Amino acid sequence: MSSTRFDPILLHRKHFVDEISCLDEIFDFLDEWPEDKRGLAYDTLLKACRDAANGRFPLSAARENFRRFLKMSGVLAKVEGGPKFDGLMNHQIGNA
Repeated sequence: MSSTRFDPILLHRKHFVDEISCLDEIFDFLDEWPEDKRGLAYDTLLKACRDAANGRFPLSAARENFRRFLKMSGVLAKVEGGPKFDGLMNHQIGNA
């Protein structure tokens, strides 16, 4: 099986933004998804992720399906224009 890691997808949790960056994390997320909100989209995504884990479906397509599922569910996060902590930290460390 090839690597199951991918570029992170950000999503809203109750009071914070979370990051999903591998198939295992998608499976954990789907396992926690409320049963009364599961339907065809959920089942299709779960099958795509299982197939990706077994090498029968492209990981990039499973990631994109997950992103679309989050968007459709209203929990996809877009973080834009926030502070650039990497540069800030490097600057402060360099001047210490």
